[in-house]
Amino acid sequence: MAADDFGGSVPATAPLTLKLEQMQCSGSFKARGAFANLLTRDVPRAGVLAASGGNHGVAVAYAAARLGVPAHIFVPTVSAAEKVERIRSLGATLVIAGDRYSDALAVADAFAAESGGLPIHAFDQYETIAGQGTLALELAEQAPEVSTVLVPVGGGGLIAGIAAFFGDSVRVIGVEPAGAPTLTRAREQGMPVDAPTESIAADALAPRRVGALTFRIAEAHVDDVVLVDDDAIADAQRILWEQLRLIAEPAAAVGIAALRVGAYRPGPDEHVGVIVTGANTSAAP
Repeated sequence: MAADDFGGSVPATAPLTLKLEQMQCSGSFKARGAFANLLTRDVPRAGVLAASGGNHGVAVAYAAARLGVPAHIFVPTVSAAEKVERIRSLGATLVIAGDRYSDALAVADAFAAESGGLPIHAFDQYETIAGQGTLALELAEQAPEVSTVLVPVGGGGLIAGIAAFFGDSVRVIGVEPAGAPTLTRAREQGMPVDAPTESIAADALAPRRVGALTFRIAEAHVDDVVLVDDDAIADAQRILWEQLRLIAEPAAAVGIAALRVGAYRPGPDEHVGVIVTGANTSAAP
């Protein structure tokens, strides 16, 4: 597909490849990290637990249901209703705790200490990062011509997995909401620090701060991070639906938003891969 299918500031000749992770079994790329955890770690009788803005919780609930493992999922009030209902429908015990991901994580950590359940971290864990990195392996096999990949960033698990796989062979560009610049702030300060969590993508891309492990990988292998505002994100959701009939949640549309508003401008010979991370939302924009 050519960049001019989406308009905006992209050179018309720039080829694009979309990696459609909303087609995953849990509706987002998070299924990769969830299954990597449950299949490679010793799971106690108490089962697993996870704090999530939504998609990670859906993925862990799905993997646990498939493998016959009890699951407790902790989400904040900002989580989309569609994600909350899907977690419930998968049979997990759902706990709504606090207004943001960091609040739900604190409650989940306390429950882990009491219950003996196995915590599955949404991003800052080797197994999670390795699972997300399988996306890059697939992309390299499916579209070896890709020279740059645009990756949505929240806590950093996806971009860390992708960057760790590609190393310096492909340019890796993070894309964040301007209202939730977790990796941007960390790069400015040289360490993970608290960032704002105000964006229409807050249920997926606003964990307050990027992970310590994911930050180290990003510093070594991520080429740049760009920001897009909420209007651009909503516009990208609309254009994905109108041009391709693809439903994308806000977090999944940030790569297209970056191209449309010129936050990232590929060169004429660049082949850009855009990760469309999930579609756990109610309807087309």
